[in-house]
Amino acid sequence: QVQLVESGGGSVQAGESLTLSCEVSVHFDNGYCMGWFRQDGGKEREGVAVVDSDGDTTYADSVKGRFTISKDGAKNTLYLQMNNLEPEDTAMYYCAAAAISCSTVVAGRRWDYGMDYWGKGTLVTISS
Repeated sequence: QVQLVESGGGSVQAGESLTLSCEVSVHFDNGYCMGWFRQDGGKEREGVAVVDSDGDTTYADSVKGRFTISKDGAKNTLYLQMNNLEPEDTAMYYCAAAAISCSTVVAGRRWDYGMDYWGKGTLVTISS
């Protein structure tokens, strides 16, 4: 069983930055697709960014150029650097893992359908 624990959420003003962290209980460089997702209230959960075991990344169009996903395999930690935050980025952010390639995850109708393990989330609130 893979366990994921997010941290780093908070309340900031538009234009500011936040970095989210996700501690993972397994060595995710051994073939896992790791990703960040978000959900704002009753809206559909949205894939934000994913990173493959070989470092290849994919981003949602809404965050390209503003968010950066990265990982530290030695620390079993996944990160999401979020710059130039907008009120529309307000959401609960979740870390997730899948025992398949990210190319398979993003080929699906919804990225979250391909993920196997989830953290409990960390809340990000952006005020204008």
